[in-house]
Amino acid sequence: MGLLDKVLGNAAEVDVNDIQTEFAPILATGESVVMAYKVVRDMFVFTNKRLVLVDKQGLTGKKVDYHSLPYKSITHFAVETSGHFDMDSELKLWISSLRDPIVKELKKGTDVVGVQKMLAEYILK
Repeated sequence: MGLLDKVLGNAAEVDVNDIQTEFAPILATGESVVMAYKVVRDMFVFTNKRLVLVDKQGLTGKKVDYHSLPYKSITHFAVETSGHFDMDSELKLWISSLRDPIVKELKKGTDVVGVQKMLAEYILK
C-alpha cells in the first residue's frame, strides 16, 4: 500500500500471515485468518469462523475496538458499489440481534467483489 493510498484511506489486502501472527492471541482453537483488508488504521479481518471489524481509536491508535461477528449471526448483507460522483462503496451487515445494520465504508480500491464473495462463502454455509 503506497503513501497516497494511506492518505486517501484506500483499502488494501493485507498479508494473511502477518495478520495470523498478530491475531494469534485472540483466535479460537482451529480458527485461522482467511483474508484481511486495511483502511488507514482500521481493518476487516475474515477468519474461517467470524468477521472481525478492527477500529483503532485515538491519536496513537493504542486503543483498539475488536468487533467480532460470527458468520451465523449475520442474517444478510448488502454492498453498494461506487458511482461516478460517490467514489466509495458501502458494506451493510444485518445482525440477528440488531434492528439496524452495521455500516462500514469501503474506500475506492477495495476488492468489493472479493468482500462479497468471502461473506457469501461463509454466511451461506
